[in-house]
Amino acid sequence: MTEEVYAVIDLKSFYASCECAARGLDIFSTPLVVADPDRTESTIVMSATPYLKQKYGIPNVCRVRDLPKVEGMVLAKPRMSYYLKISAKIVSLFLDFVSEEDLHVYSIDESFLRLTPYLKMYHCTADELVARIQKAIKDECGLLATAGMGPNMFLAKTCLDNEGKKRPPYRAYWGKEEVQTKLWKIRPITKVWGISGGISRRLAKLGIHDLEGLAKSDAATLRKEFGVIGCQLYDMAWGIDRTDIRVKYVPKERNLNQGQMLYRDYGIAGAKTVIREIVDELCVRLRYHKMVAGCVSIWCLYSASSKTEPFSRQASLNIPTDDVDQLYRAVLEVFMRFVDINAPIRGLSVTFSRLEPYFGISQDSLFEDNEEAERRRNLYRAIDHLHAYYNRDSVLRASALTADSTIKERHTLIGGHKA
Repeated sequence: MTEEVYAVIDLKSFYASCECAARGLDIFSTPLVVADPDRTESTIVMSATPYLKQKYGIPNVCRVRDLPKVEGMVLAKPRMSYYLKISAKIVSLFLDFVSEEDLHVYSIDESFLRLTPYLKMYHCTADELVARIQKAIKDECGLLATAGMGPNMFLAKTCLDNEGKKRPPYRAYWGKEEVQTKLWKIRPITKVWGISGGISRRLAKLGIHDLEGLAKSDAATLRKEFGVIGCQLYDMAWGIDRTDIRVKYVPKERNLNQGQMLYRDYGIAGAKTVIREIVDELCVRLRYHKMVAGCVSIWCLYSASSKTEPFSRQASLNIPTDDVDQLYRAVLEVFMRFVDINAPIRGLSVTFSRLEPYFGISQDSLFEDNEEAERRRNLYRAIDHLHAYYNRDSVLRASALTADSTIKERHTLIGGHKA
């Protein structure tokens, strides 16, 4: 029986590499970061070139104010639509080598490929096939692709993170032989894909600080502490992963979320405006997917100057709904119950959960004017049609003209960044 071979391919410093490729610059000699120069020094740096990471130790996540003073530093304004276009082009390149069922797009810059069926077809080894894919990405997009390979997705990903990304030729293979010699030696344990800080702390209470200790621990104890996850952790320590890339994951519970970081301190009145706009946007998505929500939650972040801890709270609805006014009242009630009215607000996020299909029939309520609710539903459907035919700014609330509104600017962004 042929042994399975998986590869995970990551685009090195993706956003920064895209900007360097567009400018004809070398990522290993150019001090370039992707960050909006028009925002404040608290702006998040989305990506930095390997040159800055290696020479100045810039972490993956930092702010503009944390950047070292480097001569010739380039601040490239984020262009999310451009990055998405490049990402889509690279996915199409993957499909030149493997079928869609053997491809799993993990993120905008990282994908898993099952290579097993194609090695015989291409008359090559896994290393040779990945080298061809790396060359195709370099030739077509000017980007450096790094890769990890292994007999399963877990070993391939762990190989990528701990060896494939580190040095030329930027690809490596970890098989069963590398479990004890390389996998068990990873420190700290949080460098292992799938082990979070919370899990590592719980493992530490059991005296487990690395994968070698995990592999040599008692499986029954792990199951008692973690449940099914304990069995998965034990398997991981031995390099075992039974995931089938062709079996696509379907989440049992879906939710809709939207949030934003605010450019200045907001008071309660301004926060209500932003919450109303977020709820409006989420309800558009609810109607588009023909869903209703049975639970709402809100997260609030305060300005660093206030020293007030952020909060996250939720509330269940008696009857699931897609009604904008009902959902806004529910979110606002939770917000006003827990918000510190004296602390300046710098971030808000709203989530609709416990989603279920809407079949066009609403359950009447003794506490609502059902005819009025149906008129609102028809009104918002008409507005949805206008947005689809013209644009999302064609019909807006009057509050969009106030200084607290962020809706018009949000419509120009992709993923919270400049399009």
